[in-house]
Amino acid sequence: MENIHPDERYKKVKLGAWIGIIGNIVLAVIKAIVGMMANSRALVADAVHSASDVVGSVAVLIGVRAAQLPPDRDHPYGHGKAETVTAIIVAVLLFIVGLEIAINAFKAFFEPIAVPGVAAIYAVIFSIIIKELMFRYKIYLGKKYKSDALVTDAWHHRSDVFSSVAALLGIGASITGGWLGISWLVYADPVAGIFVAILIIKMAWKLGSESIHNTLDHVLHEEDTKEMYNTAANVKGVLKVDELLAREHGHYVIIDIKVAVDPTITVKEGHAIGKKVKEKLMEDQYVQDVRVHINPFGEEESEGS
Repeated sequence: MENIHPDERYKKVKLGAWIGIIGNIVLAVIKAIVGMMANSRALVADAVHSASDVVGSVAVLIGVRAAQLPPDRDHPYGHGKAETVTAIIVAVLLFIVGLEIAINAFKAFFEPIAVPGVAAIYAVIFSIIIKELMFRYKIYLGKKYKSDALVTDAWHHRSDVFSSVAALLGIGASITGGWLGISWLVYADPVAGIFVAILIIKMAWKLGSESIHNTLDHVLHEEDTKEMYNTAANVKGVLKVDELLAREHGHYVIIDIKVAVDPTITVKEGHAIGKKVKEKLMEDQYVQDVRVHINPFGEEESEGS
């Protein structure tokens, strides 16, 4: 893994969260004003969607700050899972927004819908461009700096793109129906809204499931710990790596490792080998802590002790 200083990670992830907050506020205000002026219910609803996203971005910012706190007596492994918990919160918000869009779209079938103004189309196109740029930037930061919260919030922006595309199709169909005198085209908006709501709910479920999985002391698979295994095995004095468990703890990893050494050496020498194993593994910036257990090589109990 690429070594990244914790302070650099914090600054970049925090920047991503602030971009989400400011971007969503600006888009919500623009879409709300244009939506009311252009008589577009779809655009006003999309403005409310953007406003609700501010809550998600604020949650990410709080989670990132909490995850940065150092280990203490109550949290000896650090606070890294604060970001994962935040990711779950954002996923829940995303799920609720999807339900809200679906309900509002369904209600529209039983209410009269006015033909919106053309200005609404320009506002939606602007929103789609900005949201897609925000998604690409935050998904890049989230993956580079291993931030579950930022990745989830990035997909929140992508859901907004889908929502805005649906609004664009609905507004465009409604305007076209008004020009051509085809009244039923006005209801293309709620049909598209229901379709997008299903996509958003599905995405929220997927992201929430992944985040919950990571909070339950998820252990990295063997192929993901091969480099760690080789690092420990190559330490002088280590005769065998009996077990290596690397647990994801938010954006960093906690390692529990059992190494076998010559049973005839002194306790002090065994301790020195274990210390060296820990130092080597912690050269990777994503490894927060290493718990080393020393086993006597060649004895039956070394496999299970």
